[in-house]
Amino acid sequence: MKTSDKILNKIKREGKITARQLAEDLSITTMGARQHLQALEEEGFLTFTDIKVKVGRPARHWSLTQQGHDQFIDRHQDLSIDIISAIDDTFGSSGLNKVITQREHTIYERYQQQLAHCHTIQQKLQTLVQLREQEGYMAELEESDSGYLLIENHCPICQAAKQCPQLCRSELHIFQTLLADECQVQRREHIIQGANRCCYQITPL
Repeated sequence: MKTSDKILNKIKREGKITARQLAEDLSITTMGARQHLQALEEEGFLTFTDIKVKVGRPARHWSLTQQGHDQFIDRHQDLSIDIISAIDDTFGSSGLNKVITQREHTIYERYQQQLAHCHTIQQKLQTLVQLREQEGYMAELEESDSGYLLIENHCPICQAAKQCPQLCRSELHIFQTLLADECQVQRREHIIQGANRCCYQITPL
């Protein structure tokens, strides 16, 4: 993977970053990191904000522009949106809901088969993260004070979900149903509502 791609992926996953942090993480010089960041800014993929610190110059924090975020959008998004519109136009909202329900059932069954081999909640969550990572969600699992955070740094169905919010409700329902006997699942951050990521708080019962 090219250094520029590594940088875009890192910022997509972790959010704002400084040249010094980037240099340490990629084992390159700070000057080299700045050059890569500036080049990506010139291409329209990055922007920055300067944040005041107690001593010295303000710290420059780099983040993705909309063009930068668009590098991660599913190439099939236009087709998905067209299909959603066609179903809605042809069969109405009830027909669209039936399709989404069937999609939810199919995904739930597939996830359930994989989680059936897990014996602890942590194993189940790690398996769920692996499944979501394979599907392009750039998923991670973190421990929190009340349990776990399932973090998705990218949404490959984002554009379709903006047109059809039922998709997001369906995905939350899948998680809640999968873990109903052991955990409570709540969405804390939501990409289509302007957040940088989707984040689910998972609290053991």
